[in-house]
Amino acid sequence: MTAARPSGPFREGDRVQLTGPKGRMHTITLRADGELHTHHGVLFHRDLIGQPDGSVVTNSSGHDYLALRPLLRDFALSMPRGAAIVYPKDSAQIVMQADIFPGAVVVEAGVGSGALSLALLRAIGHDGALTSFERREDFAEVAKANVETFFGETPDTWDVVVGDLAEELPTRFEPGTVDRVVLDMLAPWDCMDAVADALTPGGVVICYIATATQLSRVAEYIRGTGLFTEPDASETMVRGWHVEGLAVRPDHRMVAHTGFLLTARRLAPGAIPPEVRRRASKSSYGDEDVELWTPGAVGDREITDKNLRKRVREAQKAAAGARIAASSREVPPASE
Repeated sequence: MTAARPSGPFREGDRVQLTGPKGRMHTITLRADGELHTHHGVLFHRDLIGQPDGSVVTNSSGHDYLALRPLLRDFALSMPRGAAIVYPKDSAQIVMQADIFPGAVVVEAGVGSGALSLALLRAIGHDGALTSFERREDFAEVAKANVETFFGETPDTWDVVVGDLAEELPTRFEPGTVDRVVLDMLAPWDCMDAVADALTPGGVVICYIATATQLSRVAEYIRGTGLFTEPDASETMVRGWHVEGLAVRPDHRMVAHTGFLLTARRLAPGAIPPEVRRRASKSSYGDEDVELWTPGAVGDREITDKNLRKRVREAQKAAAGARIAASSREVPPASE
């Protein structure tokens, strides 16, 4: 990636997060003739262009707005979505638990709206490589536009493949050449054999899973292969706190369960791990169990084609603005 640091005065095409009266937030893409209309008045984009990051501007009704470039977590929560995103709290855990390092060769499936891809691209740095597999081309288009919007360009360390991971992975990577695999999909066990072949010994597979029944099945499948270490499962819950003088208390709302994370590491060929003693339990699954794990059954709402086309247009429009902003930045030469 060659994009300049996201700093300096605001430019046309920049993504800006505005915090106005009562803490209400708006995320806009700056245009020379742009206007933000709210019931508190009109804020003209031209009043922001040229101002430094962290400025306060006043709208037509005298209301002040704090203007900041969005952090990655802010951008992920406000960007156009084709599919549900991986929340920042889970993205952070994925980067740490999977040990995503600069220069790593990483495979991701599916790409969704690109929130996790952004975190992975930052973690692998300039020398890494991320290949993201997505079955739906419309989701891939939203993700590519969101990534371009955030970075100001499409990173040359990123490749998006529209297709099925189980089928495409063996054709794109030699056995034992992938460092990390991140799976955010309904049935990760369907592609675990291909993942095992692609991973280098000691490599990590991490699965982001919505329900406890999915968690159980993928854990048992991984154990059954005999190719991985004992899988480790967890979930992350984040609770904010209100801190004002002596009024210190937990927030009334929190980001609780969004999904489970399950990690395992690839064993060396022929290695037999020490036996883990555990109580006997039901480990078989039928078609009726699989039916319980469909998106509709677990409460996921399907996005309509019309709404998705709108999200694609929004994401691509934001990406076009980011290209304008990136082209006006001066990238400092690398130090000798």
